[in-house]
Amino acid sequence: MPDHQQDAPAAELAKVNAQHQGMTQEDAAKERAAYIAALGFPVLVIIGGLIGYFFNEQTHSIAGWTSTLLGIVMFGMGLTLRPVDFALVAKRPLPVLVGVIAQYVIMPLLALVVVKIMGLPSEIAAGVILVGCAPGGTSSNVVSYLARGDVALSVTMTSISTLLAPIFTPLLTLWLAGQYMPVSAGAMAWSIVKVVLIPVVAGLVVRVLLKRAVEAILPVLPWISVVAIATIVAIVVSGSKDSIAKAGLIVFIAVVLHNAGGYLLGYLSGRVLGYEAPVRRTMSVEVGMQNSGLAASLAAQYMSPLAALPAAVFSVWHNLSGAILAALCRRADAQDRTRV
Repeated sequence: MPDHQQDAPAAELAKVNAQHQGMTQEDAAKERAAYIAALGFPVLVIIGGLIGYFFNEQTHSIAGWTSTLLGIVMFGMGLTLRPVDFALVAKRPLPVLVGVIAQYVIMPLLALVVVKIMGLPSEIAAGVILVGCAPGGTSSNVVSYLARGDVALSVTMTSISTLLAPIFTPLLTLWLAGQYMPVSAGAMAWSIVKVVLIPVVAGLVVRVLLKRAVEAILPVLPWISVVAIATIVAIVVSGSKDSIAKAGLIVFIAVVLHNAGGYLLGYLSGRVLGYEAPVRRTMSVEVGMQNSGLAASLAAQYMSPLAALPAAVFSVWHNLSGAILAALCRRADAQDRTRV
């Protein structure tokens, strides 16, 4: 791509990238919508947090909506999937396998290391570990696109880690966080089945049966997910307002360390195995970005409002850091072209 296009507006850049990849105008529109939603995600989530903090009584009154909102996000994720997205497992099983293993090994253990080093209080420690045990984040695919990673691999990794969440998330949480707070792994697993697995599969089926109708609404799906997760964050913050002033800074530091460590170790995993830059970037993003909406919902339901705070902070931070990471990747590409 010519250097002058690096300074184009985000929407126009997404359009140009899409056209260069042989996409139709309709596909380009979907890319622009996802691109803009990804950039606006942190802003909307911060607004949700502020609403939860300053209007905590009103927001806390809808606390029962959390599971429904997460189900909407997961159904929307299912609508974006196609059976062909899973074909990559057969075509390129090794990077998918390595990425998913890294997701469920690096982030849980890294969370435990952060908790131990910082000496975090029990509730916050359990919340940080739960974030680490969650599957890949729903916005990681767009961040991989922005970072010029392997988007097909990103979609497959997110999908597989999400489908495995009913097994690995509760078991890892019980094993690693059980020492800090009681964890009902069985109840947690069933909740993940109801609000994650079933909606994702249902969305995939609807996409197959009603392809044209679904494709017509694909551009708005990122915004629906953003609003739903921002509302979940508002609910979580409303339930832990009193704790934010006391624990907010320590939670933020823990989240930054956890997220940055995930990016670094995910990238190094790909590099050690000799993968090309796009795959390494995708592994970095997939490992570092978590489904914090799921973690927040589970923590609020099975732990405590304070335990849900790390997930709420992670929801904001990992999208900000993802945008920064993508910008650094694009800058590196521009420098490489300059040296050629």
